[in-house]
Amino acid sequence: MAAEKYIPALRTKYREEIKDAMAKEFGYKSSMEIPTVEKIVLSMGVGEAVKNKKVLDSAVQELSLIAGQKAVKTKARKSIANFKIRDGMEIGAKVTLRGDRMYDFLYRLINVALPRVKDFRGINPNAFDGHGNYSLGVQEQIIFPEIDYDKIETISGLNVAIITTAKTDQEGKSLLAKFGMPFKK
Repeated sequence: MAAEKYIPALRTKYREEIKDAMAKEFGYKSSMEIPTVEKIVLSMGVGEAVKNKKVLDSAVQELSLIAGQKAVKTKARKSIANFKIRDGMEIGAKVTLRGDRMYDFLYRLINVALPRVKDFRGINPNAFDGHGNYSLGVQEQIIFPEIDYDKIETISGLNVAIITTAKTDQEGKSLLAKFGMPFKK
C-alpha cells in the first residue's frame, strides 16, 4: 500500500476554489491564463555583519528555521565607503521557496504569523509593484512560532516578496485576497 503524498491546504484550495473564482472574475479563456503564486523570496539584510560575522550566521539560521529550507548568504554588489562595505562582503541572507514549501509558508504567514503582529490592522494593499507581485516587510522575526524568543541575539526584520504570474496589480491583489491575505479595508 503506497503512502499518500502530502498536499498543502492552500494548494488544494487554489485548485478547487480559487482557480474557478479567478476565471469567473476576470473572464480568462484558458486555464493557463489564471494567475498563480510562482515563488516567495525571503530576504534579510544584516548591516551589523560588517563588524560581527556571528550576527550573519544567526540570521541565516533563523531564516532557515522560518522557511524550512537552507538560506544562503548574499554578498554586496558594490563598495559603499560610508557604510564600510566592500564589494563581495557577506551582508545578508535570502531563501527562495517554490512548490509545497511555498504554499506551507504562505499558509503560516497568513494564519499564524501576521495575526501575532502587535496592533495588527491588516497589510498595505498598495505594496504591489505594477506586475502583480507583492512585497511585505516584517519588522520582527519573532512573529514566527519557529523562532525561540530566548535564543535570538537581536530582533531583526525581513522582507517577504510574493511573486505571482498575474499581469496586473488588480489580478495579483484578487489572487492573494482569495488565499486569505488580510488587506486593510
